[in-house]
Amino acid sequence: MAHILILAALPEEADALFPGTGECVGGLFAERRLAIAGHSLVIATCGLGKVNAALCAGALAGDADMLLMTGTCGSLGAAPGAYWLAEALQHDYGASQPGLFRRYRAGEWPIGEAGPETDGAHFSAMPDPGLGLPHARIASGDSFIACPDAAADLASLGATLVDMEVGAVAQVAARLGRPWAAIKAVTDEANGDSAGDFHANLVRAARVAGQAVERLIAMI
Repeated sequence: MAHILILAALPEEADALFPGTGECVGGLFAERRLAIAGHSLVIATCGLGKVNAALCAGALAGDADMLLMTGTCGSLGAAPGAYWLAEALQHDYGASQPGLFRRYRAGEWPIGEAGPETDGAHFSAMPDPGLGLPHARIASGDSFIACPDAAADLASLGATLVDMEVGAVAQVAARLGRPWAAIKAVTDEANGDSAGDFHANLVRAARVAGQAVERLIAMI
């Protein structure tokens, strides 16, 4: 039996995973516990942003064999749907230099030589067990992207999706030596319409991601 910690930033995202099942135990992260496919799951609502995600992952990872994240994201050119997040980076971690913001792998010294931003700054997820989802690199940071210029900058990092949490969960997993995975579904296109699109598509996209995570749990 694997003990799996699953994080979602928002209640709508957590509720979309195995909806109506499990025992709600509350707490700081509104935990819901259940046993599925021979695994012991804790579904936690971490809240928005990298600090909330890292706090939740660190506080609850104790006996977890792996960390997962479900939920929604913005598109940087990716088609609608759910994605296996094979790589994650934190786009707001690095060094401000004259006329340049240089990105480094989160947690490493942001000084001196660094590898190419598209190669050296990311965290790699566990191997895909064969879900059949398209793979993507996600850029995470503590800002909601609703600007085509900002989206183009992030796309230059090789990212096709953007969110506010997965990169932090990946960093925590790497620090703890645990495998991690994340599946997210697109709500918006990181442009001027993103705020409205996000709210309009949140519940639907959360369920799309949740269904893919449910398939993943059955395959592990």
